Formats: sequence, structure tokens, C-alpha cells
Amino acid sequence: LLNTEMAIWQLCAILLGFSVVSAQYLPNWESLDARPLPEWYDQAKVGIILHWGIYSVPSYGGGPAKGTFGSKGEWFWWEWQEEKLQWAVDFMQENYPEDFTYPDFAPSFTAELFDPDEWAELFQAAGARYVVLTSKHHEGWTNWKSPTAWNWNSVENGPHRDLVGDLATSIRSKTSIHFGLYFSQFEWFNSLFKADQAGGFKTQTYVKEVSQPQLHEIVNSYKPELIWSDGDWEAEDTYWNSTEFLAWLYNDSPVKDTVVVNDRWGKGCTCKHGGYYTCTDRYNPGVLQTHKWENALTLDRHSWGYRREADLANYLSMEELLQQLATTISCGGNFLLNAGPVHDGRIAPIMEERFRQLGSWLSVNGEAIYGSKPWTYQNDTVNPDIWYTQNSTSKAVYGILLKWPAIYTVTLESVKMSSSSKVSLLGYGPLSWEAVGDKVAVELPYLPLDSDLQWAWTLKFEGITPAVF
Repeated sequence: LLNTEMAIWQLCAILLGFSVVSAQYLPNWESLDARPLPEWYDQAKVGIILHWGIYSVPSYGGGPAKGTFGSKGEWFWWEWQEEKLQWAVDFMQENYPEDFTYPDFAPSFTAELFDPDEWAELFQAAGARYVVLTSKHHEGWTNWKSPTAWNWNSVENGPHRDLVGDLATSIRSKTSIHFGLYFSQFEWFNSLFKADQAGGFKTQTYVKEVSQPQLHEIVNSYKPELIWSDGDWEAEDTYWNSTEFLAWLYNDSPVKDTVVVNDRWGKGCTCKHGGYYTCTDRYNPGVLQTHKWENALTLDRHSWGYRREADLANYLSMEELLQQLATTISCGGNFLLNAGPVHDGRIAPIMEERFRQLGSWLSVNGEAIYGSKPWTYQNDTVNPDIWYTQNSTSKAVYGILLKWPAIYTVTLESVKMSSSSKVSLLGYGPLSWEAVGDKVAVELPYLPLDSDLQWAWTLKFEGITPAVF
């Protein structure tokens, strides 16, 4: 009888236009961790993340002294008010009235030059397949009109614009890029959070009245396909109600079938629970991982937020960026590159240049990156400047060369070639090769000075097998 009733219920649901959910995730890590990662994320490989908030107004990190380490611009409020670092105290005393407070920066977060269509075009040109915007950082300012952040949001203060909504609309209408949002669980100086913290997180007033309502707001209003959680490390996931939120996200939210999340959902969760792993900022293990992971790194070597005092030496070169990209993709990770926009809505020229250079390189070498998978070997056994990937469908193998040899010959040991094997240089054409004992020597061409092939080069191998050692 029970089976008959169930069959009748399912038939009625179909006739009424409803779908019968075949899999429901429970609010525990065993169930949530078993959810397959939506395929689009692994195929995308390359993303951009943006740190933009009130910290973009002071945009100062205490340096540099001839290119040396300063501090993280997005942590300015904490470093000034809580840690009372001398450089931050001096900066405020020298440039602002004595009674000036951090919230007084908000009216200067103007975004008057912010053109979301221009940003969308730039990210497309950069070769990004997903973009993540900071919806809220640790300062608590929200880049959308949140009812729980009265007058501390971008609609009621500062630019008087829905920055999240404006960018989401442009990304979706102008590009094929996936749109995601960064969200900080905690807020440094929120009185509700500090009260919970003072009580050893035995109460959840802040979670129930602020962080959970905000997470539901951004999911229901903007439908992000990626949620980059952060600011979770002071309390266990049970305080943040993380498993309950993720169960709702996976089962009932408007993005339940496509959304991807990271691993920052409470103390002890990083590199252990969630969707893909980030483990630490700028995580790049250099060896193949068994779980999908992401290397989130910054164009500014030290800061996620924009720093006015950063000089050229503080920015990664294209050679350094492509070294990070090649090693990350070879070892099964995704590459998420950060830029900190200016308070007025511009992306600084040095950051724009790096994005366009990255896109230029990917337009030639992208087949070794997008949709690829790790090969048998990641780094060549005798050539540390070669990192391998493999095409998921054609089985072609790619060797990304990070340093052009002075003798115009690349020696490899990890590939085994036969008379039918072929080697080519992406963007150029076929190359000659010969077996030298148990190694392979590939002859490189003399490229013209004005060649578009620069910074790193990709060898495409067809009809090869991995060497056996």
C-alpha cells in the first residue's frame, strides 16, 4: 500500500509541474561532503576575485620601503584600531582630524567611475571563467542593501548603488562568466559578534540576526554560483550553523544544482570539509592533490585590497603569474587571481595590464588550461621548468615551459615517444625532436622579437605515453 501511495504522489507531483527530488543532503559533513562538485568549476580553471570596500578609501598598508612588505590594505581598520600598529596610527594622525573614525571613510567610497560593463569586458578579456566579488569583508560593510547593515551598506551610504547587483547584471548579460560572491562570516567590531565571542560562542545572536540572514539574502537575491566563505576561523562550524546553511543551499536554494563552495565554514573545516579546498591563502602545494583545490593569490604580493603606496616591485610579473598558473593547473587546482579596485570604481592600470596580458597568453595557450586534467606526471623529472597537463578528450599532453633555454633545445625525460609521435609549439607549429638515450630533445624555433609568444610557452605532444621509471 505504501508503495502504491508513493507512486500516486509522484505522478501527481509530475502532473502539477513539480519535480521529485531524488537526493537530499543532510546537515552533517558526511552527507554534505559527498555532494559531487558541479562540473563547471573544474572545467573553468581560471577565475578573478575582487576585494572592494571601505578599506579601498584609505587604501594604505604602511609601506613599501623600496618594494618591501607593507601590510594588507583590507585590514586597515583592525590594524589601526585594534592592533594600534604605529604606521597606521601615524598615518591617521598626519592626514585626518583627531576625532575621525573609520565609518567616516564611507562617504568617500564613491564608485563614481565604476562601470560594470567595462569590468565585465576586462574579465572576459582576461580569460576568466568565473568572477567573485566581495559582498562583505571583515569590516561588515555590505556592497548591497542589507536590512541587517543599516547605513553601513553601498545603497544607503557611499556610492548609493547596489554594487553586487550591478556587477552581477553586467557579468550575466555581457559574458558567459560564472558569477560568485565572497562573504565574511564574522565582523571585527560588530557588538553582537563581540558579545557572542566574549561568552565563548555559547550564544548565536550574531549568527541568527546577521550572518545567516545575510547569506540567505545574497543567495536569494543574486543567485551566485560560487560562495567564497571566509572569516570563520574563531568559532566552530556549529556556531556558524554552517551545515544547516549548506544543506539548504544544496537542497532548496535557487542555485542548488550549480553552486560551488569552498572550505572555510568554521574552525577545523579548512582543507577538510566543504566543496573545494583553499587550505591557506596563496595555497600552491606543487604536487598532485586528491581533492579539488584552488590557489587564491593576489596581484599585489601582500594585499588583497588596493594600496596606493604599492610600487611596481610589489606586483607579480607575468612570468611569476604564469609560474603560479602552470603549477596550479598541473596539480589539479584552479587559479583565482585577486585585484583590489580603487574607491572610485577604477581598476588600476597595472592590474588591468596584468589581466589583459593573462588573457593574451590564454588566447594562445588556453587549450592546455581550460578543461584539462592532470597527467601522469606533473613536473618533468629532469626539467623543472616544464609542467604537464592533459586534454580530457583528445588525450594530447601539454608541457608548459617556464624558461626558454639558451641553447634552443628542451630535454625531457617524462615523455616516451615513438615514430608516430608529434610535437608542436602552440601559436607556432610543428617542431623537430629526437631520442637521446632514454630522454627526448625538442628543438625550439628562433622567434621574432615582436612575437606574441612570450613569458611561457606550451609544447603539445600527440601520440605519446608516459615514461616508466
